[in-house]
Amino acid sequence: MDDTTTQWPLGRLLSAAARAVEREWDERLRAIGLPHAALIVVDILVRTGPSGAESLARTARVQPQTMSRTLERLERDGLVERTPHPADRRRRVVQVTDAGRASWETARHIEREVLPEDPALRAALQGVLDGR
Repeated sequence: MDDTTTQWPLGRLLSAAARAVEREWDERLRAIGLPHAALIVVDILVRTGPSGAESLARTARVQPQTMSRTLERLERDGLVERTPHPADRRRRVVQVTDAGRASWETARHIEREVLPEDPALRAALQGVLDGR
């Protein structure tokens, strides 16, 4: 039976390609001590600045409990720091550390090696996520 990727349904092709890229990317991120979930949080903080855990969870589209565990690991590893909110001592503000920013920079290089930027691919994937 001929099972070349040219004959696969688009959904199967997209899913297989995503898994292949994710496996390589995750492996390389683990090698620098930055799991994929942690990278998402550091990326949000680098791009938007200090934030609260609830806001980070909404932006990352994860449950607050998941974000809490991720932030604990990131803080333990010195990639983020949590400090009291200036207006409400019960809340904490999360910000990326210099070590976190350095890991983010390394991860960006890894991403470009694993999946070089392609504007057409980016537009197509954004279209899928936007429901177009």
